[in-house]
Amino acid sequence: MHVFVTGATGWVGSTVVQDLIGAGHQVTGLARNDEKAARLAASGATVLRATLDDLDALKNAASEADAVIHTAFNHDFSKFPESAAQDQRVIEALGSALEGSERPLLVTSGLSGLPAGATEADLPDPASPRRSEVAARALKERGVRVATVRLAPSVHGIGDHGFISIVIRLAREKGVSAYIGDGQNKWSGVYRLDAAKVYRLALEQGVTEPVYHAVADEAVLFRDIAGVIGRGLSLPVEPREREHFGWFATMAGGNMAASSARTRALLGWNPTGPSLLADLEQPAYYA
Repeated sequence: MHVFVTGATGWVGSTVVQDLIGAGHQVTGLARNDEKAARLAASGATVLRATLDDLDALKNAASEADAVIHTAFNHDFSKFPESAAQDQRVIEALGSALEGSERPLLVTSGLSGLPAGATEADLPDPASPRRSEVAARALKERGVRVATVRLAPSVHGIGDHGFISIVIRLAREKGVSAYIGDGQNKWSGVYRLDAAKVYRLALEQGVTEPVYHAVADEAVLFRDIAGVIGRGLSLPVEPREREHFGWFATMAGGNMAASSARTRALLGWNPTGPSLLADLEQPAYYA
């Protein structure tokens, strides 16, 4: 297939590009500056030099592709409502280019706003500010072959700059690796390379489901995450009030455990990467 990938130079998207090319697919990837464009071209992909606000360019690229994977999202959390609105516009634009065809679109979202232990059949909280899945479901009602890949809150690996990196930074700044309450709230995790395979397998098998879960470790106690980070940084591991985490408290205290049993069975997906806690034991995480 010829696949158009947004976020093609990002933490998840670059690995998706690598996995697709390795499996023999052709990739056109979105890059917003010359440095990212050069890195993407070196990976073997064709480059579309544009931004998420260039909706006509995105629609044109989608219309020329056999499938589209949307991993891009602006993670400036000080402007989260604006980023969510931009994301919704992009999904609607990509979907409009695919409407009336059987060419699939995979949209990326997370597990926040879902019940603890969620399965692929559970629906997100409609009040959630991120509208990725809502936008995807609206496209599905218009006949677009679209699905959402829900990523675990930790897509981990050396070089990780996601939520775990925020937890590590806070521990360094505060001098303690903390958890809220008894620390029994649970996160899930997935190794970066394993997450990429979910997108490819879903495309290769025809995107038959509305939702896929890229979740390897289904339920990891946040207290255990804090414990490994404390050892890695040689800091005490202690409970703190929500205020300790500031704007990140909802995530740090959140229950984002989920099952991926259906995804594994449908796609034949068998994660082989290290577990979240094993990955966090590596000194390179704290270099």
